Amino acid sequence: MTATQPNIDRRQLSYIAGQAADARVNVELEAEGMTLNIGPQHPATHGTLRIVVRLDGEQVIEADPIMGYMHRGYEKLVEVRTYPQINTLVNRIDWLGSFANEVPFILACEQLMGIEAPPRAQWIRTLFFELSRIANLTLFLGDMGVQLGAVTPVFYAFRDREHILNQIESATGGRFHPNFDRIGGLKDDLPAGWVDETRRALGHIRKFCDVMEDLIVGNEIFEARTRGIGVIPADVALSYGLSGANVRASGVDWDLRRDSSNSGLVYDKLDWKVWTHPDGDSFARYWVRLQEVREACHMVDQLLDSIPAGPIMAKVPRIIKVPAGEAYVATENPLGEMGYYVVSQGGLEPFRVKIRSASFSNMSIAPWVLKGTYVPDVITILASLYFILGDIDR
Repeated sequence: MTATQPNIDRRQLSYIAGQAADARVNVELEAEGMTLNIGPQHPATHGTLRIVVRLDGEQVIEADPIMGYMHRGYEKLVEVRTYPQINTLVNRIDWLGSFANEVPFILACEQLMGIEAPPRAQWIRTLFFELSRIANLTLFLGDMGVQLGAVTPVFYAFRDREHILNQIESATGGRFHPNFDRIGGLKDDLPAGWVDETRRALGHIRKFCDVMEDLIVGNEIFEARTRGIGVIPADVALSYGLSGANVRASGVDWDLRRDSSNSGLVYDKLDWKVWTHPDGDSFARYWVRLQEVREACHMVDQLLDSIPAGPIMAKVPRIIKVPAGEAYVATENPLGEMGYYVVSQGGLEPFRVKIRSASFSNMSIAPWVLKGTYVPDVITILASLYFILGDIDR
């Protein structure tokens, strides 16, 4: 044994010297990083969105959102359809809050025609607007947990959202795409017994919010994955054109329901609160939307208590011709500011319609907010920004 020991030592020394040389070479070489594709087919991208991220280890150096995989050309389609036909198209943009998509377009047409819907129609229009908000945000509150590995909350969300969808369907005939709004009012009046059924449905949503508070907001894993993650300061949020809960979660007290005068809606006649959060992180964005669902229930309660009597349609021509002119109307949709810039030349269809969708503008901040984060946090941040691909690729 003693005779072979020096040979073993020499082999060990040679191996160690080789490893040290490799290490020196690795230190001297500058790594280029790795490019990772998230999407376009990925459950965490909420549709066909592609995020190309350049990584240094686990850290994101650069993120580039690539959109347009499901672009459907709504802005061109509306140019070859009459104004009543367009209503069927636009409620499919944000498919989770479809009635809300109809409202700003109808308001823009009414503004150009000098028409105002009757009071009863305005109250019911506002009522369904908030029911659409509840249906939309309820799914977000459950789905955010799935992005972090908590499967249970989304089953509660799908179950309790059905109560709201049942009410929308029973009054409009459409579960996801009601096509209920009309230039000058609404398609139909409320059916008998609908008000009481809606109150019962709100009870389910309030219980759902309490469950989400316990399951998600109070969960230490959820807090660790969201607090201080994806922080967006107020000035940055405004400079990127963020709206809705994304900007209010950065402490900006701005809501078009309160800060805009849309004659076709009655928010100024309700007692309600705009919720904000100072932190601007992923947790704040979830928390603000949770409070907004509760606030929407509070507003619907008030609307149900005081719907005025009277007609649901103003006097409008049988064939709609919008006078020449242009108008822009924006409303506070579930995802943020949704606006339509309508240009008419006096015909049966618009000359041009430019759609300002909330998700498209909210996604503009992705390269800024994802830079410097880590790969697991990319999914958390994207989920907290909450976008619908139809609202991006309109």
